[in-house]
Amino acid sequence: QVQLVESGGGLVQAGGSLRLSCAASGRTFSSSIMAWFRQAPGKEREFVAAINWLSGSYVADSVKGRFTISRDNAKNTVYLQMNRLKPEDTAVYYCAANDGTAIVTLAKNYESWGQGTQVTVSS
Repeated sequence: QVQLVESGGGLVQAGGSLRLSCAASGRTFSSSIMAWFRQAPGKEREFVAAINWLSGSYVADSVKGRFTISRDNAKNTVYLQMNRLKPEDTAVYYCAANDGTAIVTLAKNYESWGQGTQVTVSS
């Protein structure tokens, strides 16, 4: 079990950038898959990006080319750099972790979740 705390959300104008951080604690971070999901009002949770221990990553088509996931294992932190934000990116962004080695995109496969951080993109 990993404890996750997201930060970095906020209100930005369309075209702007934000960097979300997810600070992890616990024994499983070094062997975990880390991911970002988002949930907009009235919508179901959506996969955004995931990354493994070696920084291999997979990014959803909806954000590919704009968002980049990265991790700093020494700092036990995962980041989501969001560039050229669009109003449709507005959502609560959640950090998630599992204890496997293969990247998965289904929320049910993730064991630990952060509290979420709000990202609001104004037009």
